[in-house]
Amino acid sequence: MSALREMTTLAYVFHIGGGTLALISGTVAAFARKGGRLHRAAGDVFFVSMLTMAAFAAYLGVVVPDRTNIFGAAFVAYLVGTAWLTVRRKEGTIGVSEKIALVVALVLFAPFAALAFQLATGMTPLFKSTVAFKGPVLIAMYSIAFVLAVAVIGDAKVVFAGGISGAPRIARHLWRMCVGLMMATGSAFTNGLPRLLPGPMHVTPIFFLPQFIPLGLLVFWMIRVRLTGGYKMAEQGA
Repeated sequence: MSALREMTTLAYVFHIGGGTLALISGTVAAFARKGGRLHRAAGDVFFVSMLTMAAFAAYLGVVVPDRTNIFGAAFVAYLVGTAWLTVRRKEGTIGVSEKIALVVALVLFAPFAALAFQLATGMTPLFKSTVAFKGPVLIAMYSIAFVLAVAVIGDAKVVFAGGISGAPRIARHLWRMCVGLMMATGSAFTNGLPRLLPGPMHVTPIFFLPQFIPLGLLVFWMIRVRLTGGYKMAEQGA
């Protein structure tokens, strides 16, 4: 038991440390000039930090299931992994990784698609849960299902087209990184921070506000990349 406690403590250190570094590097990458040296360096640190955070979150999801979520860990790893690979892969080409990513996206999407359909049609969910699907929880569930649907469609288009280039390539990279940053921000402020405050854990609406920063950046960059031709600046360093 002592060894397990030590492993769990170490996992918390790497999970929290990785998440903290991800928030810092992700913020730097988000505001740095796209395609520049600082953006690329911060993006690489963000990628490694997020994978570290996700890996130890998955471990904690097994040994301390009420603290972290295995699905969330897999989803974050998928998002930042495909985002990073998008700008590292030569334009208009794919490899085995993109095909694996499509399979992963389908596996992640399937249970949420089924649950969303059941809730939307008034059916009793087949997946047993102690969480009531109403209010913010219901909105979050539908939002995740929507994002995963977009991810599946995007991965399928890349695989069947044999690659991606131009504005869609940069947009694919940016939206996945921004959503990953938004999830890390949400986890930090609605799960991690409240546990550090004195008294019983209580999450008020103010804890959700920081997530709107990466969401705003996501909207800004999607408009700029897809509608104004701003992707050419980012491509110079991609």
